[in-house]
Amino acid sequence: MRLNRHPILPIDREEPFRFTFDGQELDAYPGETIAAALFASGIRVFGHHPKDGSPQGIFCANGQCAQCLVIADGVPVKACTTLVRAGMRVEPADGLPELPRASAPPQMKEIERVEVPVLVIGGGPAGMSAAIELGAMGIRTLLVDDKHRLGGKLVLQTHRFFGSRDAVYAGTRGIDIATRLDQEVRAHPSIEVWLNSTALAVYSDHVVGILRAGREYVLVAPEVLLVACGARERSLLFKGNTLPGVYGAGAFQTLVNRDLVRAADRLFIVGGGNVGLIAGYHALQAGIEVVGLVEALPECGGYKVHRDKLARLGVPIYTSHTILSANGRDGVESVTIAQVDDRLQPVPGTEKTFPCDTVLVAVGLDPVNEFYRKAHEFGMRAFAAGDAQEIAEASAAIFSGRIAGRRIAQARGQPGVEIPPEWERMAEILKSKPGQRGAPPPPPGEDVFPVLHCHEEIPCNPCASVCPQGLIRIDPDDVRKRPQYLPTDGKACLGCERCVVVCPGLAITLVDHRKDPDRPTVTLPHELGREAVEVGTQVTLVGEEGEELGEARVSSVRAIDRNDRTVLVQVSVPAAVATRVAGFRVGTAWRTAPLPEAVEPLTEDQILCRCERVTVGEVRALIRRGVKDMNEIKAVTRAGMGACGGKTCGPLLQRLLREEGVPPSEITDYVGRPLFVEVPLLLFAGAEGDR
Repeated sequence: MRLNRHPILPIDREEPFRFTFDGQELDAYPGETIAAALFASGIRVFGHHPKDGSPQGIFCANGQCAQCLVIADGVPVKACTTLVRAGMRVEPADGLPELPRASAPPQMKEIERVEVPVLVIGGGPAGMSAAIELGAMGIRTLLVDDKHRLGGKLVLQTHRFFGSRDAVYAGTRGIDIATRLDQEVRAHPSIEVWLNSTALAVYSDHVVGILRAGREYVLVAPEVLLVACGARERSLLFKGNTLPGVYGAGAFQTLVNRDLVRAADRLFIVGGGNVGLIAGYHALQAGIEVVGLVEALPECGGYKVHRDKLARLGVPIYTSHTILSANGRDGVESVTIAQVDDRLQPVPGTEKTFPCDTVLVAVGLDPVNEFYRKAHEFGMRAFAAGDAQEIAEASAAIFSGRIAGRRIAQARGQPGVEIPPEWERMAEILKSKPGQRGAPPPPPGEDVFPVLHCHEEIPCNPCASVCPQGLIRIDPDDVRKRPQYLPTDGKACLGCERCVVVCPGLAITLVDHRKDPDRPTVTLPHELGREAVEVGTQVTLVGEEGEELGEARVSSVRAIDRNDRTVLVQVSVPAAVATRVAGFRVGTAWRTAPLPEAVEPLTEDQILCRCERVTVGEVRALIRRGVKDMNEIKAVTRAGMGACGGKTCGPLLQRLLREEGVPPSEITDYVGRPLFVEVPLLLFAGAEGDR
C-alpha cells in the first residue's frame, strides 16, 4: 500500500490513473515507476526466471540489474526505472521475453560529440559539491546523473546529518541538503545538468559515452573527468537470498522515502552498520514493524546513537548472530538466524526462525569506480570523489567533492586556486570511524540542564553550534570529541530546547526542576509522527539502550521555532530517573517470538549469481578442480554473464575463492564489461527512442 502520512516527508499526489498488470486493473499516480505501483498494490513477484522458474522481483531498485524485468506494451523494460503510464499494459516476464519486431529500419545519424572542460559523473553530494566549486570559478562543467533529480542518496535520507554544522550542513536533513545543493548548482550559469542520463563507458580515445535523457547516445570529450558515482551495496550468500522481499537498504529506502510506498509489513535487517540502522529507523517512521536486526560482530559497527534509537523503540538487536536463510516459496515468509562463534561460524543448536515478509541486507558498500579505473588506464586526467574514492558518510562526500573541485581547477591551471589545510583535516575527520566511548558525566546540579546521551566519539557538533549561551562545548579543532555541558562564567542553561531539537542522533534531553524538584519535567525529541502521541498518553520511559524505567503520562506535545519536523514531548518523572530517561515507547514493545521450530537452511544450492541462477555448489566444484580465473568460471557456468555485469556476484565469487583457500594474488578477476548497463543497439547508430 501507499503511505498516506509521514512524520517528515510531504505527501501530495495528483489524480490517479489506471493501468493493467497480468490483465488486472490497478491504480497508479503520475511520476510512479511500474515497480512502485506494483508494490503499492501488494504485488512483489514480477515474473519468473527462464532457467528454473524462480520468482523474480525488485533487487537493486536502481536499474543496474534485471530482476524486476516486466513486459510493458510489448517491450521488456526494468520496472524500477520505467514510469508507468495511463493505459499501459504490463505483463509478467515469464521466461525469455520475445523481442518486438522493427516495423521499419531506424533513421540513423552521426553521433553528437560534445567537448567540455570538466565532466562530472554523478549528481550526489560529492558531484554537486565539486560542480559548485567549479561553477564559482566560472569553469564550464557538465554534470550528468541517471536520476530524474539531483541529490543521489540524499533524497532518501529523512534524518539529520552528522559532521560539522559550518562545513557540511550538520543538523540538516539529507532531503533538505539535496535541495540546497541543487539550488546552488542551478545558480551557476557555467554548470550544465543532464538528468536521466547514464554514463555507459569510458573509451581509449578519451571520450565518455552517455545515454542522454534515456533517448540519445552522445559522446562527451572532457579535458578533466570527475567520477562521483557513489557506491553499490554488497550482497550476501545465504539460502533464499534471491527471493522477492530480499533486497538492500538503498532499494528499501527508494520504495519508502522516494516512492512513498509501504514496502513491508514486517522487516528483518541483516547488518548493524549505519546503513542498516538508519534504514531500520526509516522503516519505523513509515509505520513498518522491525522484527529484529542481526550483526555478526559483538557490537554494531554503526554510530551508537543510531543503534540506541532502534533499541529505545523496542527493536531486538542480535549481535554475534548471522542470517542462515530467508524462507518462502514466492516471497519471504520467515528468516532463520543463528549465533556465531569467534570465527563467525554458526553455532549448531542456536537457530531461531522469525516470521517476516522482508529481509533487508545491509552488509557494506563497494565504490562505483569503474569509470575512474578505466580513465586512469587510458591516461585521462581523472579524479574520484565521495564513495567512488572512499566509502564514508555523506557529510564526508560533500567535503570530498569540494576538494576535488579545487584540485580539478588546479589541474587545469586555474590561477590562485588553493586548498586550505583545514579542508584536508576536516575531510579526514569526517571520514573517521566511531572512536572511544566514555561514561556519562554526573548531573550538574542546576535547575534546568541538558543531558547528553552521546558518549561515543563521532564527528558531530550541531548541539554546540546552536547553544545560545555557549555552554555545550566540543573541541573546535576536532568535532569528533564528545560534547560536554560546561556551565561557566556565570551563565546558565536557558531551557531553550534548541539542542534537543537539532541533535541528529536524538540523543539530548532537557531536565527541568523549576516547577517541581521532586518530579522534574523531561523534554524528549520525537520523530514518529505527532498523531502517535498526545497530552495524556501513557508511555513507557526507556534509557539510552532501551532499558525500561517506568511509566508516565505526556504533559505536553509541541514544536518550537526551527523544530524542523521534530516534535518535543514532555513528561514528569521521579527525580531519581530524570537524567536516565532518553526516550519513550507508546504501549509495549512489539516483539515477534521465534517459531516453535527453526527452518533448516541448505548450503550448496545457495545462489551465487542471481542473474543466471548459478549455485555455490556449481562454482565450488570448479574451484576444487583448480580453477582460479573468474573468467573461466564465467565461461563454464555463466556466472557474471547476466544483466548486472557481475557487479553483484563478482565480490561473492572472490569471497568463495578465498574461503576455498585461493590467495587473492592468484585470483584473476572478471574482465570488465564495456558498458555499464544495457542499451538498445539502435541508439549507437544515432537513432532516437525510448526502447
